[in-house]
Amino acid sequence: MSKRLKDLTVVTVFGFASGLPFPLIGGTLQAWLASEGVDIKVIGLLTALTLPYSFKFFWSAFFDRFEIPKFGRRRGWILICQIMILFGLFLMIFFTPKLLLPFIFASVLVAFFSASQDISIDAYRTEMLLPKDRGLGASLAVTAYRVALVVAGGLCLLVADRIGWSVAVLLVGSLLTLGILTNIWADEPMGIKKPDSLKESFIEPFRDLIKRDKSIFLLFFIMMYKLGDAYAGSLSTAFFIRGIGFSLTEVGSINKIIGLVSAIVGSLLGGVLMRRMTLFNALFLFGVFQALSNLMFLFLALIGKNFLFFVFTVVIENLTGGMGTTAFLALLMSLCNRSFAATQYAVLSSVASLGRVFINPTSGFVVDAFGWQFFYLISFFVALPSLALVFVLRKVISENS
Repeated sequence: MSKRLKDLTVVTVFGFASGLPFPLIGGTLQAWLASEGVDIKVIGLLTALTLPYSFKFFWSAFFDRFEIPKFGRRRGWILICQIMILFGLFLMIFFTPKLLLPFIFASVLVAFFSASQDISIDAYRTEMLLPKDRGLGASLAVTAYRVALVVAGGLCLLVADRIGWSVAVLLVGSLLTLGILTNIWADEPMGIKKPDSLKESFIEPFRDLIKRDKSIFLLFFIMMYKLGDAYAGSLSTAFFIRGIGFSLTEVGSINKIIGLVSAIVGSLLGGVLMRRMTLFNALFLFGVFQALSNLMFLFLALIGKNFLFFVFTVVIENLTGGMGTTAFLALLMSLCNRSFAATQYAVLSSVASLGRVFINPTSGFVVDAFGWQFFYLISFFVALPSLALVFVLRKVISENS
């Protein structure tokens, strides 16, 4: 096997390993708690378990500064995180929600090391992939991540319903051993200078980003690129059910299953196309597709309940979203200084989520005041600033790709 194929294979398996723990502290965990009769207020509070994903840049510098003997700076921390995730899942199975406080402690352990695993996996992907392989590598990682979400989400629920939660979580957790075995087989990124001190590993990543040409525009672009797509999707399920009148079965089978398949196809298609085009062209073209897909929701709101157009809308929205995500992840990788890729990728991905934190909560108020048609028209205009910014940043993007 060639080194290039080996690196792409490792990146793909790591993407799967990255996606497995997330539902176990999210939707799957909620289902487990609800089935055990845990108070809804407690379930609501435990949605905060996803917070480490948003604030992981606070401790990412440790992963840039220190390396683990025999495994290195990236594979070593990935291995430690994977072992700790498995340990946390074992504790969750052992205590079960009946012993709530120890169970919550175990869940926090899984959440922290799951987010920490992402820090090192993102850095590993950034350092190992050649510039020409970033689009394809990102698409494979995203595809594997989405497959893992299905396994640890829907399939885990099906297994739990038949043979119990402990066995279901144990089966899902055992799949993480694929990541551990791949880690042992993988190569460690070589020839990369690490920070000389912990202080440098905290300060230099931020200084390096800020001193870049047009750094403010760049950070704003990162925050805006997926914002229109995220805003349109923030109420899509409610729109299909309450706004248009489709049944739960129709929404579940089309929006969730066909939507997932479309997103995977979009990710892979984006990766293949990026082998034949520049990063700038991919960001602009896929960004245009993302913006136009928001108008599909507007047209559906105008014409009303139409099953074929509903399917078409779901397919196009997820297909273009997958393509845009692939180009966006390739951009983040291209912007990271390999000496402190863990911190910079964590910072940039947090900046990318910042816009959603502030704008998504407004969606319900906009719909209530002006209706679904106006909301989706607004989501289209939210997507436009990033298309203008990509031209402002053309030189910066080209220099880093």
